[in-house]
Amino acid sequence: MVKITIGSENEVNANNINRNSMNNKQIMKKNMQRIGGRALSLNAFANAKTFNKDYNPSIIKKKKEFYRNAKFIKKYKKSVKQQEHQLDNVGTSMNQHEKQNNPAMGDSFEENGNETGNAYKFNKKTKGREKNSAFSLKEVYRKKCEEEEKARMEREALIQEKKEGKQKAEARRKDLREKMFKKTGKGQPVMKYRIEHLLETIQHSSN
Repeated sequence: MVKITIGSENEVNANNINRNSMNNKQIMKKNMQRIGGRALSLNAFANAKTFNKDYNPSIIKKKKEFYRNAKFIKKYKKSVKQQEHQLDNVGTSMNQHEKQNNPAMGDSFEENGNETGNAYKFNKKTKGREKNSAFSLKEVYRKKCEEEEKARMEREALIQEKKEGKQKAEARRKDLREKMFKKTGKGQPVMKYRIEHLLETIQHSSN
């Protein structure tokens, strides 16, 4: 009878061990599915970071600068096109105004030859456009530099003014503190400065 009891206990223990191992395997399988596979070992992780040739901070920085410069160039070209369009509109309106004021001159000009006039107008417009574009860009750059310099000088003046005001206030506080703690030869406080301080405080509060 004792042998049967021991055998049954062994069978129960074996079943429990098998059940626990199956549960552990299922848990490990679920974890692997959740994280996408087996975890890398320490050596594999170190080698993966060592031999990763795609990651290069300097190249990434250069790419960012390239994209930023490309963005600025795109904005610059857009502004130049807008200026050219405005210049074309101004030239067209001026030509219409001249033709309205001098119709005979316009008719004779058209009769003498449209091809020559168009070629001359195109060359003149192109040269004027390049000249105005360069001048406008130079003017924009000059104004921007002047504004930055003006803002810098204003900031420096404001900082200097605050610094001087702080120094003056500190000097006044120091002088007042020395006067308030000043004593006579007998060790008594000098009431003159304290009375003056009280009068100044009353005067400021009344104002």
